[in-house]
Amino acid sequence: MNKQSAAVGVLVLAAGLVILLGKLGVFAFIGSVFWPLFILIPGILLHVLYFGRMVPSETLIPAGILTVVSVILLIGNWFGWDLMKYLWPFFPFAVAVGLYEYYIFGYSRSRTIWTAAVGLAVLSLFLFAMTLLWTWGIYLLAIVLIAAGAWLVLNRPRIW
Repeated sequence: MNKQSAAVGVLVLAAGLVILLGKLGVFAFIGSVFWPLFILIPGILLHVLYFGRMVPSETLIPAGILTVVSVILLIGNWFGWDLMKYLWPFFPFAVAVGLYEYYIFGYSRSRTIWTAAVGLAVLSLFLFAMTLLWTWGIYLLAIVLIAAGAWLVLNRPRIW
C-alpha cells in the first residue's frame, strides 16, 4: 500500500464520519448550543489584535460590545430565554464597556467618552434594578414592609 492510497483512505474515512455525525444531529446540536461563540470569537479577536498593536484603539468599542453581548446570549441560550426579561438592561451596558475600554486603553482621554460610558453603565444598572423590583423584588419589598410594621407594633413604647 502506497502513501497516496493511505491518504485517500483517511479522507474517505473522515468524510464518512462527518456525514454520519451530521445525520445524527451532532453538528446541529453544537450549532444550536454554541452559536453565541460566533459573536464572542470576533470580540476576543479584536481585543487580541489591539493588544498585539495591529489595529487602532477604536476597535476596542466593538470588541467590548461583541464580548458582553455574546456572554448575555450564551446565558440566555444555556439557561433559557426567559432570563432575557432580567438581562435586557445589559445590552446598553455592553456599549458602556466598549466605550470605557476605549477611554482606558485608547489614546483619547476625552471626558465626554468617560461620561458616556459611566452614564450608560449607571442607566443600565438602574434599569436592571427596576426590572428586578418589578418582577420578584416587589415580594422582597412586601416582606420588608411587613417585618418593619411588625417590629414597630411589637416595640412601641408602653404607656402606663
